[in-house]
Amino acid sequence: MHTRARGNLAEERGCEYLRKNGFRILDRNVYNRFGEIDIIALRDDVIHFVEVKSAQTYEQAVNNITPSKLQKLHRTIQTYLQQKRLNLDYCIDALIVYDD
Repeated sequence: MHTRARGNLAEERGCEYLRKNGFRILDRNVYNRFGEIDIIALRDDVIHFVEVKSAQTYEQAVNNITPSKLQKLHRTIQTYLQQKRLNLDYCIDALIVYDD
């Protein structure tokens, strides 16, 4: 499977998991000049910025979340919050999807 197709499938599975666990999906694949946010979800008045990573193993997926990626994600989130004029608590979540 191609990388983008695998990523799309992982994001779909991630959204399904989040919905089943009480999250409301607000947005997906949000881009700005700093980067991309895979999934933006809300639960209990907290915005969750979800980075979805997929790979053949858990370790490979986790190792794809680099300090550089986190820095870009933080800047992307700050821009998103300013553009949407949101002043809610938020957190950054990693959703790991891997083959068993």
